Amino acid sequence: MSINTLSEIKKIIDVEISGLQTFKELLNKECECAINEIFNCKGKVVLTGMGKSGLIAKKIASTMASTGTLAMYMHPGEGMHGDLGMVRKEDIIMALSNSGESYELNVVLSIVKRIGAKIIAITGKENSTLAKFADIVLCYGEVKEACPLNVAPTTSTTISLVLGDAIALTLMKMKDFKIDDFALYHPGGRLGKQLIMKVSDIMLSDENNPAIEETSSIKDMLLKITEKQSGAISITDKDGKLAGIITDYNIRNVLQREKDIFSMQISQIMTKSPVYVYDDEKAIKALEMMKDRGKPITVLPVVNRESVVVGMLRMHDIIRAGL
Repeated sequence: MSINTLSEIKKIIDVEISGLQTFKELLNKECECAINEIFNCKGKVVLTGMGKSGLIAKKIASTMASTGTLAMYMHPGEGMHGDLGMVRKEDIIMALSNSGESYELNVVLSIVKRIGAKIIAITGKENSTLAKFADIVLCYGEVKEACPLNVAPTTSTTISLVLGDAIALTLMKMKDFKIDDFALYHPGGRLGKQLIMKVSDIMLSDENNPAIEETSSIKDMLLKITEKQSGAISITDKDGKLAGIITDYNIRNVLQREKDIFSMQISQIMTKSPVYVYDDEKAIKALEMMKDRGKPITVLPVVNRESVVVGMLRMHDIIRAGL
């Protein structure tokens, strides 16, 4: 059977968009009530559903959990065999089923009613068994599935997913959930690292910090750069505050001019008033400082808020950290 694949894909997308538009017009006070119930919930939100609805429920639970709403997923089948023990009276159960007649789901909900937890239903059938169990019903009505046979859950699951996202993100705003809160729950990914990783987390510090007082000898300075394998060294005054920096480039520049480096003072070689970064600043800011210079730099002296040198940050430390 020959079909125009691009045209077919566009038609399927149009069907799902149409379903979303229709549901948008059906939104009423029930949705507002559901959000307020969750916002005021003293326990947790337990998402549940069978089959494709279960997969959507699991995703909604994940979105809620990562945006400030205590939520988890419970498989109805596992609920029938002991996992109902995680449900408490102060919890809210959000149950998803297009038909509202999933056997396993409704068995679980009959017990939830006895426990006393509130039930919010997301369904396509307002007179279904699920709807009768529920305290609040979010019904999207009869929808045309994007499936050519009108049987595979497609439009109905898309509506459920979008509704779940909308509820989670509305709650996020109501809870005044900030970017730092988001970062706290996402420490493993690049975004999380960019949001929470500080310079102090990845800099060379303590005994690995390449720093030397400006009154030291050139020989000692060269030995320390070699020992620390840092490609640069911070120069400090007698109080440990930043006075300058010497990089491999500074040293090569002196040698190329055929000068006797050992007859010189550190202050004659160093770059005075160098660019630096504070140890409590975000590492991503340091990366931006390195890239945004007219000529990109690969090392930054690190100081604390009293201008005392406490570390050295290298570009490849930032890369290795995954930023």
